[in-house]
Amino acid sequence: MKESDTTMAIRERVYTADDIWRLEQQPLHPTEKYYLIDGELIIKMAPNQLHGSSASELSRLLGNFVVENRLGRVTVEVGYHPPGDRRTVLIPDIAFEAMPRAAQPARSTYVPYMPDLAIEIISPSQSLAQVRRKAEVYLRHGTALVWLLEPLARSAEVWRQGGDGILRSESIASDGALRGGDVLPGFRLPLRRIFAQ
Repeated sequence: MKESDTTMAIRERVYTADDIWRLEQQPLHPTEKYYLIDGELIIKMAPNQLHGSSASELSRLLGNFVVENRLGRVTVEVGYHPPGDRRTVLIPDIAFEAMPRAAQPARSTYVPYMPDLAIEIISPSQSLAQVRRKAEVYLRHGTALVWLLEPLARSAEVWRQGGDGILRSESIASDGALRGGDVLPGFRLPLRRIFAQ
């Protein structure tokens, strides 16, 4: 092995859920969180005000619908990893877990399954390609529906995996609405209600 290959191998360490849990539990841990895709350690930066207000409004509206209809549980910035895969941990801005899983007591560590709905709000520190990569990881590991929200453009993308295994996306313009489909039957939310601030 050449010297440059050795250096690259050292830099390309594969991280696990246990590694990032230890990092986040350190007393002098910085405010950012970490997530993993196939062992690659990625920093999740603190959101800006536009991101935070959009997340707050969407989680409130979604949470009200879920509670009123007794559909499950809504979470905010909780870590999820696929069953049996500790090299991938994602932290959706907002997520929904359907019954009966949501009836189980909330966990004090990362959740060992993916949510039924994952919502990512695109911030200035992220590219569209980065959040689309996360959408693919969610869907490949059991999430049924992914919403990617773009606060600056007041738009969204809805991602699903078809029965043929192909991932499909739909763009929602600022005058459009998010729909829950089979995951949240009856849920419809105009984007203007999320981005009204």
